[in-house]
Amino acid sequence: MDIVLLLLGFICMLIGILGSFLPVLPGPPISWLGLLLLYLTKAIPNNWWVLGVTFAIALIVFALDYVIPAMGTKKFGGTKAGVIGTTIGLLVALVFPVLGPFGIIVWPFVGALVGELLNKADKKTATKAAFGSFLGFLTGTFLKFMVSIIYLGLFIATAWEYKSALFPYFD
Repeated sequence: MDIVLLLLGFICMLIGILGSFLPVLPGPPISWLGLLLLYLTKAIPNNWWVLGVTFAIALIVFALDYVIPAMGTKKFGGTKAGVIGTTIGLLVALVFPVLGPFGIIVWPFVGALVGELLNKADKKTATKAAFGSFLGFLTGTFLKFMVSIIYLGLFIATAWEYKSALFPYFD
């Protein structure tokens, strides 16, 4: 059973990292679920402090993911249309990877610009607001990615520390 929990936890870690970029998946909470599954194994002693602190961080980052893009948009004079355009641009980049890895940078900006222009902003205001929305998106994505990577590191370090208990047949 421990191996199943370990594998499911690792899969949650990978999905959590993907969730840092995909708006439909809450990256850090899914990564935290991977940590929880690891600590539910019989081989690893429960550490409720680690789980509690990492859960609180996952929830804070999850909430900030909604606040940061709005702050970036407001700071640069944008509207909700810019934030929606950024999200649509990200989805376009994921569904149609025409520009390769640069698409994840280009399309959200283009989406924010189109959203602002459709909201009847002039080109200069729309460009400035699109930049703010895009900057907020990048900041939130970077924060989610870093937390998910740190959780993956914690997962691997903990599993490695207790490898003889997790894999007793390989000693």
